[in-house]
Amino acid sequence: MILKRGLNITNPMEIAQKENWLQIQHELSLRKLIEGSEYQEDLKYDFNIKGELRHLDTNESFAFNYYKSGFEQNHKRYEVLGHFITQYVYELLERVCMLQKVYIPTDATEDEPRSFFFMSKNALTSSSSLIILLQDRGVFRAGQWGQKTIVSEGLSHGTQIPFIKMALQSCWEVIVLNPNDNFTDLKTEKQHFSTKEEAVTFTQSVWWIPKRGSSSPEEHTMYVWDHFISKSAAKNVAFIAHGYGGLVFVDLLVQRKCEVMNKVFSVAFIDSVHNTQHQTRNNPQIQEWILKWCREWVSNSKPLNKTVDFLLRTNCPTFSAGTEKCGLAPSCCLHAIFKYLKSSLKAKTVTAFRQSPVETRSSTKKKRASK
Repeated sequence: MILKRGLNITNPMEIAQKENWLQIQHELSLRKLIEGSEYQEDLKYDFNIKGELRHLDTNESFAFNYYKSGFEQNHKRYEVLGHFITQYVYELLERVCMLQKVYIPTDATEDEPRSFFFMSKNALTSSSSLIILLQDRGVFRAGQWGQKTIVSEGLSHGTQIPFIKMALQSCWEVIVLNPNDNFTDLKTEKQHFSTKEEAVTFTQSVWWIPKRGSSSPEEHTMYVWDHFISKSAAKNVAFIAHGYGGLVFVDLLVQRKCEVMNKVFSVAFIDSVHNTQHQTRNNPQIQEWILKWCREWVSNSKPLNKTVDFLLRTNCPTFSAGTEKCGLAPSCCLHAIFKYLKSSLKAKTVTAFRQSPVETRSSTKKKRASK
């Protein structure tokens, strides 16, 4: 038996599949994106075969305090690194996970700012279960649970790729939302960080234009639901929502109550910041649905899957993520979440079968006699 921290991998097949995608990501190389920019000497980093960010010469982890001039310049360097990581993760979603980038709004004009999200090839046409990944709020984009976690802990812990791969291996379809891609900076949208001066412009520009249909995480999620998820062939949809993503899902549930209740069979919250009573305005039907079909994992000192009680919070069954580090919570409860989703799907399938009318020989004879 082989154990790896956070992912709790014990199956040799899963270990081989994990190492396979890490091998592919290593071949793509973050370094290739950084080369050619003015930061190629200041950011001599790449992800190793384990998916860890390491310095090319010293093999040390990322050092924030690189310039002696102070915080501001070091922070700008970190922002540039974050930009390259974002582009790199996009590549991984398309070339490792084989997801397709879908631009929205669907009726955008040629020069209109657009957002996008990612989905598996048959996400809209397959009747298989559909998993929706909804991240926390922050500077990071689609495919990331947390940029800081990627930098400090690596791709296996900070990206959504292990979740995507596990869903696909379970023969489920996947949609990766991009709720934090809300604005276009008209001054820098075509500059791609080729010089240090442009990086400064990136943080100081005030020419922010909201993207129609995606000006906020809530609007982005609602748009993708209305135009894609609700129209998909999948009868069983599940959400995995982290941090602010949990609040966004509850907002969707309130705004599209009947649709969501009919199509979503389960929700896994991770360190969610939603407020059931406030957001649902004490609607008993919605609160009952959340209690029945949702489960939450939170950063906690208790072992993984141990019950965690909150005295002042009525929500849904809540369990420990098996870590006190918020950034590691998603990767630590990965297997627990998929075990829960599969059991929920099985329970729903059994219930639906029991409730469906069963045709017997006698009922068939009665039908024929009535004709």
